[in-house]
Amino acid sequence: MKAIISYVYLFLNIVLLVFGQILFKLGIQNSGGLHLAKLLSSAYIWSGLVLYGFATVLWFIVLSRLPLSVAYPLQSLAYVLAILPAYFLFNETITLTKLAGMAVIIFGAYLIVK
Repeated sequence: MKAIISYVYLFLNIVLLVFGQILFKLGIQNSGGLHLAKLLSSAYIWSGLVLYGFATVLWFIVLSRLPLSVAYPLQSLAYVLAILPAYFLFNETITLTKLAGMAVIIFGAYLIVK
């Protein structure tokens, strides 16, 4: 049961990182690019930083429970989870190459856990 909870913490960490990246992207889009003054006043950017803070706390918990050689490679699942919001929120395309890459990452994550 402890191992399952550790993986739940890891998954929550990954989800927070993905949502943080989404907020960063929204903040940059709304500010019209890399304009430091606008970025520093962006609620999206600050919200993303808060999520990253929570993700870091979760990461510390994960590192206390799982080997680094398992936990860190599994964070590559963030790439897989980021594809759907990229498609729906930012109208990015999902190509066959991206789908193949996602499959490789998922298979690699499976092998790491085994």
